[in-house]
Amino acid sequence: MKKRKLTPAKTIALCFFAVILVGTLLLMLPFASRKPGSIGFVDSLFTATSATCVTGLAIADTYTAWTSFGQLVILALIQIGGLGFLTIIASFFMLLGKKLGLFDRRVLMQSAGDTTLGGIRVLLRRIVPISLLVELAGAAVLATQFVPDFGVRRGLYASAFHAISAFCNAGFDILGMRTPDSSLLAYNANPLVILTISALIILGGLGFFVWTDVLQTRMRWRKLQVHSKLVLTMTAALLLGAWVLLLGFEWNHAFSGMPVGQKILNAFFCAVSPRTAGFYSVNMATLSDSGTLTTMVLMFIGGGSGSTAGGIKITTFAVLLLTTISAARGRMRVHACRHAVSRETLRQATSILFIYLGMTLAAVLAISAIEPFGLKAVAFEAVSAIGTVGLTLGITPLLTAAGKLILTVLMYAGRIGGMTFVLMFTERRSEPPVDRPEAKIMIG
Repeated sequence: MKKRKLTPAKTIALCFFAVILVGTLLLMLPFASRKPGSIGFVDSLFTATSATCVTGLAIADTYTAWTSFGQLVILALIQIGGLGFLTIIASFFMLLGKKLGLFDRRVLMQSAGDTTLGGIRVLLRRIVPISLLVELAGAAVLATQFVPDFGVRRGLYASAFHAISAFCNAGFDILGMRTPDSSLLAYNANPLVILTISALIILGGLGFFVWTDVLQTRMRWRKLQVHSKLVLTMTAALLLGAWVLLLGFEWNHAFSGMPVGQKILNAFFCAVSPRTAGFYSVNMATLSDSGTLTTMVLMFIGGGSGSTAGGIKITTFAVLLLTTISAARGRMRVHACRHAVSRETLRQATSILFIYLGMTLAAVLAISAIEPFGLKAVAFEAVSAIGTVGLTLGITPLLTAAGKLILTVLMYAGRIGGMTFVLMFTERRSEPPVDRPEAKIMIG
């Protein structure tokens, strides 16, 4: 890779593509699906991409469409996609005592969301153990409900599958063993299941760097880095705000007929899942227009940088929000937690926003032109794909091959990052050492 002068961004993209390709070939095997013969290339590619990019959009119910082998392939892709293929390989080499070179460290730094080359070994030593520990704890809690419901063998399997899927923000489920295409509908009155899945989603969406920072500072707020403070603050604000809004919007719509406590519980889960897990405890098609738009905004924002979540990332949203506030107050610099935000960060945040908006708009236009579905359903599907969420209004299995391929590209771009996806096709050019005259342009 170094001989071919691959950048860290291209290395990450190629590694994810390689995993998707292997997963596609495995899912195409005759014994991977319950359907006689084998699943076609497009559907296998779509499913492998959705699993590796921890999205959750599915062509059919996971349990009824895939055999145990196919389900395990999907689960392995989810785990690899959630932790990061490069993270797993690097951890393996570290166990063997191999040293990481500068190029390897740069790649891992960009993949894991770390900001310093020196801290990458500490980060790697914690990512895999903490992830497995959290998944194990989540599976143990879920087992107290799933084992009585499905028996010991299937109950433990379901517990492990959903703990990994939730922590990796994937959204795939195998509760089709009860009712196909039901996700958590049967458990929307069960606080144990709903809150456990919610906790796993939130922890997975914070980001590996935030975990390390919290552990190193022993949860002392003043010693946390600015990135961690922004992620934790904005996560709490978005969850609380969305919780209140969705409770109000869906009180007499999606939550109609539920007791008050169940409405509050499901409003909280509907605020958590779009960032960016894809599980649902109420039918998404029953949401009001206001609730649907709120969900789309949450899907578009996503979770923390370097986490298992997708979207433009919560820190990007925070920087854009702080920039708007600073401009409204007539300030020349943007500040966050008593620190100035660099102009490079502001430029990147703006670029990421417009890249995601541009790709989403292009996909919506293309899918609307070739598919017979309304704009609301298509827009929801496109945002869900690029945000690597997995929520749907039910049109995914009905899409043509062309529509599925468009969503496949969106899921891939959303997982590796919109900026990384664009850099794959562009060449970095150095700025000429000349100061251009400033132009005065009227805006606003």
